[in-house]
Amino acid sequence: MLAEIDRDAAVLGASFEQERTALLFSGEHDGGGAIISISAGAGGTEATDWAEMLLRMYLRWAERHRFRTEIVDQTEGEQTGLKSVTVAVDGRRAYGWLRAERGVHRLVRISPYDAQKRRQTTFALVEVLPDVEDDVEVELNWDEIRVDTFRSQGAGGQHVNKTDSAVRLTHLPTGIVAQSQNERSQTQNRETATRVLKARLLERALEEKEAELRQLKGEHVEAGWGNQIRSYVLHPYQMVKDHRTAHETSGTAAVLDGDLDAFMQAELEREATGAPVAGVGEPA
Repeated sequence: MLAEIDRDAAVLGASFEQERTALLFSGEHDGGGAIISISAGAGGTEATDWAEMLLRMYLRWAERHRFRTEIVDQTEGEQTGLKSVTVAVDGRRAYGWLRAERGVHRLVRISPYDAQKRRQTTFALVEVLPDVEDDVEVELNWDEIRVDTFRSQGAGGQHVNKTDSAVRLTHLPTGIVAQSQNERSQTQNRETATRVLKARLLERALEEKEAELRQLKGEHVEAGWGNQIRSYVLHPYQMVKDHRTAHETSGTAAVLDGDLDAFMQAELEREATGAPVAGVGEPA
């Protein structure tokens, strides 16, 4: 009798988990890969260091899930860190999880680059796009795309790139730019840049569609860019707090080492249930 009850409970539990997963990852592209772009905000060296810290955080998160990652393009900071970086993440539901990370991320800490050891606040923007598969139709009119080639940045030595193999694509009607410089040949870089451009155009189309639906429903439409979604406070106390869900933890080291699932899940559940943004105050 007990064995039958346990079996029935297991079946019910599995059914509930399947329904929950279907709810959280119901988007058209949620099951596929993702492209993450991280851009340092204002703040010079502190901001570029923060962008590199975020890159490491997402790479470690992907490693925990055994997802394959590839750095498509990066621009280094003048002294340290990264001005910007684009990473492709290949794994089941990678986009479904990572779309919860879109927005501005705020860091508060004693800057290691400040001789007076003052507390600094800096920001970085995280964009997440669906990695467009070959069978997804995104029409590209090459008459509307400017193709520029330039020499890839490198650390020098025998591996320095001596040819103009890097490729930048600019979609003239929208001003959307995609570039790649980490592949060995211009052809490979062009293919990668095209893939990123398609992802950006697809994301733009999805955002426009969502905005139209909100307007039809009579809801207020916000631009979204510049909205702070999460604060990482390392001084005078330890706290990571998401301002959309109010989910928080004092385990800052674990979060920066890729322990992000709880934050992602909380935001995906908020979106799925239509719950409003928490609207709680920010950590000081």
